[in-house]
Amino acid sequence: MMKRREEAADLLFKAGGILVCRLRPRGEPLEVMSLDGPGERLDRYSFLPSVSLVEKSHQFTFPSNSRFLARRGDDVITAEPGHPFAHYLAQFQGKIIYQAVYQDLLSTPIDRFATVLARNKVGDAVALEIPFAEGRLVLLPPLEGVPPTREAEALVEAVDAAVVRPVFAAEPDWLPAYSVPGEDRLQDELRSLVERREALDAKVSEISTQLQPLTQYRRILYTQGRFTLLPAVAESFRLLGFTLEDSNCDLLLRSPEGDAIAGVVSSEEAVIDVEAYRRLLAWVDEARTAGDGPEKGVLVVSGSRELDPKRRPTQFSPEVLRGCKSQGFCLLTTYELYKLVRQALEEKDEAARAALRQAILSCAGEFRGKGRG
Repeated sequence: MMKRREEAADLLFKAGGILVCRLRPRGEPLEVMSLDGPGERLDRYSFLPSVSLVEKSHQFTFPSNSRFLARRGDDVITAEPGHPFAHYLAQFQGKIIYQAVYQDLLSTPIDRFATVLARNKVGDAVALEIPFAEGRLVLLPPLEGVPPTREAEALVEAVDAAVVRPVFAAEPDWLPAYSVPGEDRLQDELRSLVERREALDAKVSEISTQLQPLTQYRRILYTQGRFTLLPAVAESFRLLGFTLEDSNCDLLLRSPEGDAIAGVVSSEEAVIDVEAYRRLLAWVDEARTAGDGPEKGVLVVSGSRELDPKRRPTQFSPEVLRGCKSQGFCLLTTYELYKLVRQALEEKDEAARAALRQAILSCAGEFRGKGRG
């Protein structure tokens, strides 16, 4: 480790080189004991040499005062559009999954000492360039799903471009008094572009927020499980005008037209077997026996999830269909529910939604043909 540290120090301080590392959590430290003196605590970044920079009342000491907090996400926003390594990050947008964010233990303003290349949406640094005299240490988030050869080519390209780029130096307070002809015009244009970009970013965030509730209804077509499919089905019933109450079943639906207990089941297999029906029947029988619950059952099924919904074969067994008919239960595929959601969104009329609710509650057997796909 000491040998690697000496090599890195020579590269950065003496050769003015560029060292690229992945930004990851420090990891579990290794305690090295010594009979001749104090031991050493080694971690992922122990091979890096130290640098200490001072600017007025602030001091930046790396890596001793650095925190590499474990965070995971893909919301990477480049902060230096003209920087070669920002260009590197932009090439792999969508393939960058950061595992850590950089922070300073003393809350030192990092922008006074280093170049932040990218941040996440909450402002944490996920990529940065730290000056070591004439050399530079570049910390980058890892990539996923990128061929190593392609990544290496992009890194070499970024390093080639960064070699001729001036090393970071914080601008002194008096520097604005020494402008260059033509600089003010370009600075004004840049500020205008930044303002427009910020406005566009705000608009993108606003539209994304509006879009998210709509796209969630499509999840009923391909997802599974209590944490994805069940909430999506619940939101679909809410859109139709049902209210949902907490219960020991999958969903307890209330509406002016009537109430129902809903079971939700999905499978990679083409056919949902009779166990799903029996589970719903048990919930309804319990409500009938107690005398305080709905006697109507709605079984929502999603079979052959990997297929286009329009090309799926019959998604339930004959026993499930016979059981639902005999008990007056509604057998509803997620595709039919999706079509009902589309119709409710298009018409936006309470009378129309009441008719859709009534169609579900009055159905005995397979539901078909009420919604438009």
